[in-house]
Amino acid sequence: MEHPGCAEKTCFHCALPVPPGAHYQVIIEDVPREMCCRGCQAVAQTIVDNGLADYYRHRTAMPGAGHEVVPEELQKLALYDHPGIQKSFVRQEGEHVKEASLILEGITCAACIWLNERHLKQLRGVLQVQVNYANHRARITWDDQVIQLSKILEEIQLLGYNAHPFSAERQENLRRQRRAKDLRRIAIAGLSAGQVMMLAVALYAGAAFGMEDSTAALLRYLSLLLTLPVVFYAALPFYQSAWHALLGRRLNMDVPVSLAVISAFAGSVWATFQGQGVVYYDAITMFSLFLLSSRLLERSAQEKSVEAAENLLKLAPAMAIRVVDDQHLPVLVLELNEGDTILAKPGESIAADAEVIEGRSTVDEALLTGESRPVPKSPGAAVIAGSINLEGPLLLRVTGVGENTVLAGIVRLLDRAVAEKPRLAQLADRVAGHFTVILLILTVLVGAAWWWVEPGRAFETVLAVLVVTCPCALSLAAPTAFAAAGSHLLRHGILLTRGHGLETLAKVNHVVFDKTGTLTYGKPVLQRTIQLAELDENRCMALAASLEKTSEHPLAQSFLVRVARPELVPVQEAQNLPGKGVSGIIGGVRYTLGSSALSGLPAAALPGELPAGSTLVWLCDERRALAVFVLSDSLRPQARELVARLKAAEVRVSMLSGDAEDAVSHVAAEAGIEAWQAALRPEDKLNALRELQRRGNVVAMVGDGINDAPVLAGADVSIAMGGGTQVARASSDIVLLTENLLDIQLALQTGHASMAVMRQNFAWAIVYNVLALPFAALGMVPPWLAAIGMSASSLVVVMNALRLR
Repeated sequence: MEHPGCAEKTCFHCALPVPPGAHYQVIIEDVPREMCCRGCQAVAQTIVDNGLADYYRHRTAMPGAGHEVVPEELQKLALYDHPGIQKSFVRQEGEHVKEASLILEGITCAACIWLNERHLKQLRGVLQVQVNYANHRARITWDDQVIQLSKILEEIQLLGYNAHPFSAERQENLRRQRRAKDLRRIAIAGLSAGQVMMLAVALYAGAAFGMEDSTAALLRYLSLLLTLPVVFYAALPFYQSAWHALLGRRLNMDVPVSLAVISAFAGSVWATFQGQGVVYYDAITMFSLFLLSSRLLERSAQEKSVEAAENLLKLAPAMAIRVVDDQHLPVLVLELNEGDTILAKPGESIAADAEVIEGRSTVDEALLTGESRPVPKSPGAAVIAGSINLEGPLLLRVTGVGENTVLAGIVRLLDRAVAEKPRLAQLADRVAGHFTVILLILTVLVGAAWWWVEPGRAFETVLAVLVVTCPCALSLAAPTAFAAAGSHLLRHGILLTRGHGLETLAKVNHVVFDKTGTLTYGKPVLQRTIQLAELDENRCMALAASLEKTSEHPLAQSFLVRVARPELVPVQEAQNLPGKGVSGIIGGVRYTLGSSALSGLPAAALPGELPAGSTLVWLCDERRALAVFVLSDSLRPQARELVARLKAAEVRVSMLSGDAEDAVSHVAAEAGIEAWQAALRPEDKLNALRELQRRGNVVAMVGDGINDAPVLAGADVSIAMGGGTQVARASSDIVLLTENLLDIQLALQTGHASMAVMRQNFAWAIVYNVLALPFAALGMVPPWLAAIGMSASSLVVVMNALRLR
């Protein structure tokens, strides 16, 4: 590849000069391409051999130079296979399946993302690859029996990129460096624009009141000198993006921007040396300044949700106090293992997800969940890494470290939301691409018309058309609004986990609730035990708690808190049957615990009157019912108010539950819900939801349990309670970290507000371009005013979106 007007050969892969006498070539699409070194040759050959040559047509920026992976580097990569090192950034997903969180260095454009994802997915044993363009974070899932992490990292290096474990601090440093470079470009453009504008005022005044030709020429040469840093440094990102878009046989918004800057500069230089004609140094510097500033604002808005997630990771301390044989030993958090005992002193951040063994205190979880009030903690309660212990010392048993903490789970969900581009944003990109093509065609037609009518003004008019109609505002309309809304929701403890969730919220007209753990606290209290056989109450309770010890259902804790851990008995062939209960073999006998239908035995008559709205849990063996546990759950205090608010907003409300009819009807009456269904299996809930959708409803489903996962996945938009099961959170589009039901209304309102802001942004961008184009085409808008108009339109869009924060 040779640059126009330059005989020097450059590397087709990295664009660095090819050293004299170097003969490194790769055949790409039947054309021999020159490479600068053996490393780039190896990288390019790898890309071609894997059928990924399209990368060279789609990339919009150059990667770093390739290099060979030497044995010393391979030894360093092998260290990442050590379980102790993997603890901080690798999560165990299955028996042999792992997921690593990495940062990729060298990512310069969307084609880099495509290349890494496509190449790694072709490796045997790699199950999933997802690279986030916003923060260059990669999540890679692989089978550890088939391929090692070091081999994956080696393949990434062979492509010319570097991968290392994700670190919030390191990521922040990289972002700070990028921001400093952006600010440096803006500062140079700003200083140049200020000086050039003063000289331009003198030139305009001189033309009106008379100025010697020598003085005017001096001012023009000074303006040229001051514009050089802008054209050759500050505006460089525009040229790079446009050049690689053209190499990929497509157009982006930087194509007309680059054409405008280069043509205006070339015309101005010609006029300066000729000593006649119009110069546009003021328009060039102002245009570059305003465009760089608006893009910095755009990037800042898009990074807010990413920064919010990484700020969460910084909450966890680096050190912890491990308790071993009554000795307090300071250790790195990375050295903790599940089951370790640690001490959290008052005023300290809790080092890992854990369960309270001893002590009572209150914990501040505000930065994690948005809950402003301290949460009381006592033995048996769960605490989250990064929360702050406020009052008394707590002795804790570690339940999760590294990538297995709640904090890391929140960040994974945020990554998924940022990686999934919303439909409206995709539409805006397509429209902006088509608009760019139309703009360039119109520019040619306008130039031809003016050349025919008044050749002296053709160049100025074409330049004004290119500048004033740049589709920057159109491309910014959706992404900035989504970023600002996501940041706003996260500050209120509402985690947006999928890109489409926000736009779907604005269309919701029917909200469906689960009962247990959603409308109620999900912490049923045992009111009564009815013995139906000769077993005593303690034995029945021990059997029930043993069966429930592997269950995540909210009812499980009602039994487990009443039985000491040593009293639990081993359970074989334990099964969790969503919507029904649990079963298992204890001492050679199969027991079931759940609904009366689970055992297949006829329901026995129960003595006495049962509390209204209570839930009955049957303990049975293979021959008979042994006991019935009567539990009741209390309604969340916000439930009735939320239902009333939704109805006032003309949103229909219903409830689908797997619980018994009398318990469901009681909760429905308390909450003010008229439409409800009871005793539903997971598949029944999904069928009921699909029936609502067939009637034309846009349905939001709110749930928390394993049995809610299918219906959450099937809803138009799904909301999981923060304290729900991992399966429910993974199936949902939104997670309520605070578990405050009124946040559901806030999410709906934010969805409506976001769509309103986006419609305003689209309307402004379209109206601006429709109105500005005729005036520019008629020669009524000078280039400097076109630069102000285009930049102002982008700033209006960004500032309007930031109102959502």
